Amino acid sequence: MSALRQRPVPTRGRGQQQPPPPPMQEVYNIIPVHDLLADHPSLRCPEVRAVAAALLRPVPSLPKPPFITLAPHMDLMDWLGLSFGFQNDNVRNQREHIVLHLANSQMRLQPPPANPDELDPGVLRRFRKKLLLNYTSWCSFLGVKSHVHLSTRRANANDLTRELLYVSLYLLIWGEAANLRFTPELLCYIYHHMAMELTKFLDEHIDEFTGRPFVPSISGDCAFLKCIVMPFYQTIQTEVESSRNGTAPHSAWRNYDDINEYFWSKRCFKSLKWPIDYGSNFFVTVEKSKRVGKTGFVEQRSFWNVFRSFDRLWILLILFLQASIIVAWSGTKYPWEAFEERDVRVELLTVFITWAGLRFLQSVLDAGTQYSLVSKETAWLGIRMVLKSVVALTWIVVFGVLYERIWSQKNADRRWSYEANQRVLTFLKAVFVYVIPELFSLLLFLIPWVRNWVEGLNWVVLSWLTWWFHTRIFVGRGLREGLVDNIRYTLFWLLVLVWKFSFSYFLQIKPMVAPTKALLSLSGVRYNWHEFFGSSNEIAVVLLWIPVVLIYLIDLQIWYSVFSSFVGGTIGLFLHLGEIRNMDQLRLRFQFFASAMQFNLMPEDQLLIPKATMVKKFRDAIHRLKLRYGLGQPYKKIESSQVEATRFALIWNEIVISLREEDLISDREVELMELPPNCWNIRVIRWPCFLLCNELLLALSQAKELADAPDTWLWLKICKNEYGRCAVIEAYDSIKHLLLTVVKYGTEEYSIVLKLFQEIDFNVQNGKLTAAYKMSVLQKIHVKLVSLLDLLVKQKNDPSQAVNLLQALYEFYIQEFPRMKRSISQLREEGLAPKNPATDDGLLFENAVKFPDAKDADFYRQLRRLQTILTSKDSMHDVPLNLEARRRIAFFSNSLFMSMPHAPNVEKMMAFSVLTPYYDEEVLYKKAMLRDENEDGISTLFYLQKIYEDEWRNFMERMHREGMDDDDNIWEEKLRDVRLWVSYRGQTLSRTVRGMMYYYRALKMLSFLDSASEMDIRRGTQEIASHHSLTQNRGFVDGTRPLTAKKLNRAASGVSLLFKGHEYGCALMKFTYVVTCQLYGRQKAKGESHAEEILYLMKNNEALRIAYVDEVQLGRDEVEYYSVLVKFDQQLQREVEIYRIRLPGPLKLGEGKPENQNHAIIFTRGDAIQTIDMNQDCYFEEALKMRNLLEEFKTNYGIRKPTILGVRENVFTGSVSSLAWFMSAQETSFVTLGQRVLANLLKVRMHYGHPDVFDRFWFLTRGGISKASRVINISEDIFSGFNCTLRSGSVTHHEYIQVGKGRDVGLNQISMFEAKVASGNGEQALSRDVYRLGHRLDFFRMFSFFYTTVGHYFNTMMVVLTVYTFLWGRLYLALSGVEKGAKNHSVSNEALGTILNQQFIIQLGLFTALPMIVENSLEHGFLPAVWDFLKMQLQLASFFYTFSMGTRTHFFGRTILHGGAKYRATGRGFVVEHKGFAENFRLYARSHFVKAIELGVILAVYASHSPLAKDSLVYIALTISSWFLVVSWIMSPFVFNPSGFDWLKTVYDFDDFMNWIWCRGGAFAEADKSWEIWWYEEQDHLRTTGLWGKLLEIILDLRFFFFQYGIVYQLGIAGRSTSIAVYLLSWIYMIVAVGIYVVIAYAQEKYAAKKHIYYRVVQLVVTTLVVLVIVLLLEFTSFKFLDLVTSLMAFIPTGWGLISIAQVLRPFLQSTVVWETVVSLARLYDMLFGVIVIAPVALLSWLPGFQAMQTRILFNEAFSRGLQISRIISGKKSTA
Repeated sequence: MSALRQRPVPTRGRGQQQPPPPPMQEVYNIIPVHDLLADHPSLRCPEVRAVAAALLRPVPSLPKPPFITLAPHMDLMDWLGLSFGFQNDNVRNQREHIVLHLANSQMRLQPPPANPDELDPGVLRRFRKKLLLNYTSWCSFLGVKSHVHLSTRRANANDLTRELLYVSLYLLIWGEAANLRFTPELLCYIYHHMAMELTKFLDEHIDEFTGRPFVPSISGDCAFLKCIVMPFYQTIQTEVESSRNGTAPHSAWRNYDDINEYFWSKRCFKSLKWPIDYGSNFFVTVEKSKRVGKTGFVEQRSFWNVFRSFDRLWILLILFLQASIIVAWSGTKYPWEAFEERDVRVELLTVFITWAGLRFLQSVLDAGTQYSLVSKETAWLGIRMVLKSVVALTWIVVFGVLYERIWSQKNADRRWSYEANQRVLTFLKAVFVYVIPELFSLLLFLIPWVRNWVEGLNWVVLSWLTWWFHTRIFVGRGLREGLVDNIRYTLFWLLVLVWKFSFSYFLQIKPMVAPTKALLSLSGVRYNWHEFFGSSNEIAVVLLWIPVVLIYLIDLQIWYSVFSSFVGGTIGLFLHLGEIRNMDQLRLRFQFFASAMQFNLMPEDQLLIPKATMVKKFRDAIHRLKLRYGLGQPYKKIESSQVEATRFALIWNEIVISLREEDLISDREVELMELPPNCWNIRVIRWPCFLLCNELLLALSQAKELADAPDTWLWLKICKNEYGRCAVIEAYDSIKHLLLTVVKYGTEEYSIVLKLFQEIDFNVQNGKLTAAYKMSVLQKIHVKLVSLLDLLVKQKNDPSQAVNLLQALYEFYIQEFPRMKRSISQLREEGLAPKNPATDDGLLFENAVKFPDAKDADFYRQLRRLQTILTSKDSMHDVPLNLEARRRIAFFSNSLFMSMPHAPNVEKMMAFSVLTPYYDEEVLYKKAMLRDENEDGISTLFYLQKIYEDEWRNFMERMHREGMDDDDNIWEEKLRDVRLWVSYRGQTLSRTVRGMMYYYRALKMLSFLDSASEMDIRRGTQEIASHHSLTQNRGFVDGTRPLTAKKLNRAASGVSLLFKGHEYGCALMKFTYVVTCQLYGRQKAKGESHAEEILYLMKNNEALRIAYVDEVQLGRDEVEYYSVLVKFDQQLQREVEIYRIRLPGPLKLGEGKPENQNHAIIFTRGDAIQTIDMNQDCYFEEALKMRNLLEEFKTNYGIRKPTILGVRENVFTGSVSSLAWFMSAQETSFVTLGQRVLANLLKVRMHYGHPDVFDRFWFLTRGGISKASRVINISEDIFSGFNCTLRSGSVTHHEYIQVGKGRDVGLNQISMFEAKVASGNGEQALSRDVYRLGHRLDFFRMFSFFYTTVGHYFNTMMVVLTVYTFLWGRLYLALSGVEKGAKNHSVSNEALGTILNQQFIIQLGLFTALPMIVENSLEHGFLPAVWDFLKMQLQLASFFYTFSMGTRTHFFGRTILHGGAKYRATGRGFVVEHKGFAENFRLYARSHFVKAIELGVILAVYASHSPLAKDSLVYIALTISSWFLVVSWIMSPFVFNPSGFDWLKTVYDFDDFMNWIWCRGGAFAEADKSWEIWWYEEQDHLRTTGLWGKLLEIILDLRFFFFQYGIVYQLGIAGRSTSIAVYLLSWIYMIVAVGIYVVIAYAQEKYAAKKHIYYRVVQLVVTTLVVLVIVLLLEFTSFKFLDLVTSLMAFIPTGWGLISIAQVLRPFLQSTVVWETVVSLARLYDMLFGVIVIAPVALLSWLPGFQAMQTRILFNEAFSRGLQISRIISGKKSTA
């Protein structure tokens, strides 16, 4: 059998064939399925054997495939592979997949099956139903019969085989489908026909064409790949190629979704047939014009998409705006008073005309964007588009006519007569007919289950009835939530809307009415310029209203933010978040910790436990309550005899060990924090030292106070604190054991000491302690005991000193301690004095002292503990010292008191995989990267040593313990350890792998604890203790550590010593970690260090698998691609290849990351899959809770079980700099509070994070865990959430478990990340998923969806747009003269008040910081949260947030208009170096600097021309937020740039910038070397944009001409004329200026080099002429010298406007003479912008002390953690 399945060795290139390797056993992945007799721990499970027996049975009973001889040992999978042409390795991969999955499912059966050696039919049936659910619903949707034929009678063996064959067939198709896995319904189509062939083949049908027994239509080597997968793959490939790398419009090519949605209609059967007709117009074999086009949806670039997708929301807002203006116009104090007027009530009916108009707009937009969907096959779609527009138009006409008739009747009757009222009634009847569909949908909204049921039916009648409203599609049906959830989010939104509408009416709309009326009635305004439309004030009114309307449309985002913060905080309180915030609170709860851990992390005894009944749930809730507040029975003291405490100690100590391995705590802290095992006959649980500190001294002082009180009083006082009680008893028991150890056994002194303690015990038992002894003497005894311990701990072994101390202690006991003195004879009688008087001569104890063996490490460890208990005076609040360790312990302990599902046994838990896509980021930092210094003399290692000072100390301590003698030897002896230490503090693959492998380690430990007996656990703790102390004291003792175990896998220090062997098998069956290193094959071939480091990771982590794509060169141009899985074989000690599955072609057709995930997903295992990114981390203590988390899949949330479990993230990069802190604070509130509200209340959490856990089989049949279409799915992860919601999945969020996550830390990295996310959001706005969710979700969930995804970015953009419209409006009012005219009347003050209101609302944007404050208050307390917020403001966080608002606005807007979204690799390094000015200019010139300069110019012009600006207070109040925007957009890149205000660097930067500007750049130059290349790259988006994008761009650019129009009339030379001629003549100036520039440029080019004198002459002539003209103008016209300066403000913007328009028209201009001039002018402009931006930077750099202040701002957080930044920046390194 193994010979037949021998792995084929790929040949790489011709002539390079390697000799075949020696024959060896078949390599396996997790279980050796091919060899059930192998000695492998997982094969001991009966379930594995049962499944293997069912699947691996011989196949003589099955029909024989043609032309193939079946070997006798072939199984069902081999038979399927041969019959249908699947690849051998695909068969092997899926064989193991099925065996593992079914075995795991059978393990979970409750109660266990009667016969454990047989596969339970129920297990297989449930798996088949889940796996084929999408296929069966597809069949039902299309009205075709499923081809899975199984008898309805209960299981017979034949049926089981058949069912196995159907399941295996699907998985084999899926396993080889490659890129087609993104098209789930295409896979359904393939499976449908192959299942039909399988059925016919099994039933031995007679083929109607040949008359012989039926055989499958495809078989043979790789037949499935070549005949089925490749044609579809090539079609997708050709479509992608026609997209011109994603720059072509989306409407011009078919993406993955279009390909898939073709299979949502029956036409696929007619067109493609089976066997597949390759001549079908679906494939690329047909020319493009005849080929099937877009299917289901056309993505068009336009801002109208936001209206199209969320039309219901905009209709609501627009209609309310109209209604409130009508009501406010009536002038009543309150809106309800206006309703008493009949006129107002009738005027309100106009909202229905508007509504019909908006419907018409929607129908026109639908037709305008989706027309290309219409074809012969989809003619009805076209008919519906036309009908919708016609009907909407009809309604407009009907409403318009009826409305007009009302007023004509009323005006005729001059009152509201009966006829007029009848006409109103007629109008209302028409309205009733119009809103019938809305009323019907409202009814269905109130009873959501009816709607879900109706949408789930696939009746033809229903599709006819709903045809008018929407196209029938396969997804987006039955999306309604349950009634309770419905009510909850409806109430939330009603509250928000009531607040918003009240606010808008009273503070936005009503105050605007009076100034509007006044402005409209204002007459005789003298305009300063030529009025085109007569001197009316309508334009002024419109400009006044635009910012108000814009704010009205977007402020709902702010109110959502405010309300969701409070709701999220409240939900967090109920989840018990943040109850243990610090170590002090942990102390109070630590005594209940063991019970909480037992309750949550340890499985219950699974003896016939009923399912979660109400009684059981209630009992659990009560138990949790008792745990949380320390009530009742769970807190009968857990003494050390109990297994529960010992088990707790094992887990707790393992957590402490993991913290030590990560160097978060020191060796001393390990001793203070661990729970030592019971020894020395101590009667109580031995709490960690840091809890017992100070307790003993406290008890001594209490004993002194209550010296004469009864025992019970004293004991009650001591027992008030559990730790005090334990400290006293442990100290007493330890001293007793110690003295009996130090005094030789068998001597008289020994019996005296023994007797002495017996006496004390007797008095204690009888409650006579205070009566018998003087408590005040205890202090003296304490002093002597401390001295004795000191002597022993230091191992001085001085017998005389020891004898003296023991003698002193004895004398205290005999003479001073007892209240009653006893004579020497009494003492002898009682055995408390030597019997023989002769001994009195010498000292007692002289020959009875025996010092313990110096090698007895365990003894000395206990001794140190006793010393700590006896001597510690401080309260040890700073243990552990490390902030991260404290945060982690606090979070873990808090989570144990939160509600979570019970943990099952490891063998009964769900199996899961972790998948990490990796491209070529850092695996492990190299030595050079650590030591190389930047321009300031700072190396990465030095930087980290300062930031993580305590961790570096702990690391060095560990290195010394592991045998390093001298610190200087670290680079020679411990290089790998140093590299790992640094890599674990960066965002590297090794950090991620270490974090994920904690799952494996935790599962092994939990598996041991599940099955260990009481004796195992007890004995185990002792063993660990003795081993631990050996290693702790002096390195590893010879032979305790296997050679292969390197530093990465250090589990040998803890519980792993006790494992019996089955733990490994159990953990491997439950957990696999696949890292998909796409380029690993290429890296190996080139011998790159990345490959070597990845191999190192595999070597040290046995559960790690690496998947990669291998390219095999066959001929000159022929390449074959393979998906390969490898592992490190621990026996062979080398990397081995497990599977090699051929792909149809290159992997990357769509976006890289999802394609990378998709190729490796076939190698994952289990029921769940966790997607982890390259910048993430996990912690050992969190890994312990994974099995609890996976149980959530079985819980109903509302009406559904979850399909994605959201997991909380902790951003670990916050400590690197203040910027990193702002970013992590923002991110933390988003991934905690934000997600909590989305999941628990609003039910619209999509997949936002990468630690989310997917229901694997649910997703693999529905398109996988991300979408991959080029460009549109650039934010690939959120699309899996969209897909999940549209396919009726459910996403939850759980906060009792967390995963670490790194974020970008430098401003440029952050901006690139923001740009990527904003561009991704721009693409989402165009996508079909967002459109469908906007239409298919109910009204309020649609609100939630909009404001938490696309709407958030859209509204950010609108805020910036509002600032623009507000300032342009003010500029118009100032330059036109309206403002002056209004100021002379009383209008201005009211209008001004309103405008200030609007300003106030913009500043309300600060409310968006509220979620951050609320979440911080919840988790760290209110005062720390407020202090953090203030500290952020002092570190200029507002600058950063305003700046990133600009980034988001720019990229979101540009992507929607022009496209150009691309994946931006942000780089995850440590940012300590200074970024040059030229680099910052390239990054931010277009997105921030130019826009800020434009706003600055407007503000300056407004200040000089507005009558209002004369009152500086008013001016400041009006424009302060705009000025803040300008300053933060210009200054942020320098404020947050290390050494941003260093004078020398600023000077060098400016030189560098000028060199860059003037560098011409050749054919191969890059943007960072030449301005010209950069300038062309910056306008790339204009080349790919469509006609509408270009038109809109030109229209927007026209605004720059307004400066000239407005300002030339203000010049002295205009002589206050308002003729149009003034403006036209002013263009002469523009022409002359460009002419002069052209002449000078021409002269420079022609003469500057060789005939320099000519060049000077030309310059002289031009200058003379210009001066002459100015003199003439001054003399003969009313030209003032100031006009020169003013006119700069007019003409510079005009020039920029011309250049911007020229860029749009580049295709026409590039070949003309003009283009050269455009380029050189553009260069001048960029130089000008550069000078404007660098001027304030240079000024601040020149000022003394500013650089130091900036450094303080930038690195403050790291400062407070001991970062000597002054050394870092100046490079004066310490020589230490």
